[in-house]
Formats: sequence, C-alpha cells, structure tokens
Amino acid sequence: MLRTGIMVSGGGTNLQAILDAVDSGKITDTEISVVISNNPGAYALERARTHGIEAVCISPKEFESREAFNRAFLEKVDKYKLDLVVLAGFLVKIPEAMVKKYEGRIINIHPSLIPSFCGVGYYGLKVHEEALRRGVKVTGATVHYVDGGMDTGPIILQKAVEVEKGDTPEILQRRVMEQAEWIILPKAIQMIAHGEV
Repeated sequence: MLRTGIMVSGGGTNLQAILDAVDSGKITDTEISVVISNNPGAYALERARTHGIEAVCISPKEFESREAFNRAFLEKVDKYKLDLVVLAGFLVKIPEAMVKKYEGRIINIHPSLIPSFCGVGYYGLKVHEEALRRGVKVTGATVHYVDGGMDTGPIILQKAVEVEKGDTPEILQRRVMEQAEWIILPKAIQMIAHGEV
C-alpha cells in the first residue's frame, strides 16, 4: 500500500480528482493518509474531511522564521511515514531538507508543458496568461518529480491541450485542469503505486 500525502493551498480540485480516482478504482494499492495545507481556509481541507482523511494546516505565518517553519513542516510530514508526497497546487516552497530526505518520493502537477511557462513566478493563472500572451497553440500539464530546482525535476507524464480562439486565462485554466491535470495526476500516482515509473 502506497502511503500518500497530498499538499494543497486552495480549493483542491486536483485533490478531488485523486479522491475520485481512488473511489472509482483508477488508483489502487494507495492510501491517502493525510492532506496538508498552508492555508487554514483552503476548501481542500474540507474535501479531505468529507472523505474521512486527516486534514492538517501548517502555515509559515505561524512561525517566527522560515527556518522554524521548515523544521516543523518536515517533522509533521515525517509523522505520517509517507511513501509519496503529491504537490497538488501547493504554493509553498518545499524545504530543502525535505527535498533531500524524500528524494524520488515527491511529485508535482504543473499547468504547462514543461519546459514552457515554468519556474519562479509561474503558477496559477500567471501560467495561462503567459501562454496566451505568447500566442501558443498548444499548452497542457506536466507531472514531474520534485528536485532542488523550481519545476526542474524529471518528467513523469505530460498531456497537451489545444488553445482555442477567444480563450481567457480563466477558460484556458479550466480546460487544462479538465483535459490534462485531472487525468495525468491520478495516472502518475497509479503508475508509482505499481512500480511503472
């Protein structure tokens, strides 16, 4: 059984896609042990509680320094003895000590086809705004391992999505979620659970 922790900052639509995939049997041999957020108001925490999953908030704002938060965060994650950590819209930089300790066991979903529109400053709507500004015809999403860089880890899966005439950043964001993110993130977890990565 792959003990998995999901980390989120907002509404948790990618979390819901994972939960739905577990419920429908598309993800097997996997236990969602905890959902962790940096945001006490994140609706993702309610999604977790509704599914009987422990929901935890640990925010950098609660600590006197980033170093203190990093230590507490790693201690909290270690408590669950996780085999896999999934960053599903988590907007906090993972502590370097955690990246090293969990090497090869942290994955992230990014709303573009890496190496396009990724790295520092590229998250949420900013990714889609830039895709439209640059006039690309195809965008998509990427699931990748997390390493010491920003969106630089080895790619597991990518899925392309067409940019359509009249797209706004919000419309494009929704299409990328529906047609790419919600498909490849659960698939990547299933692949990892079954040793296919």
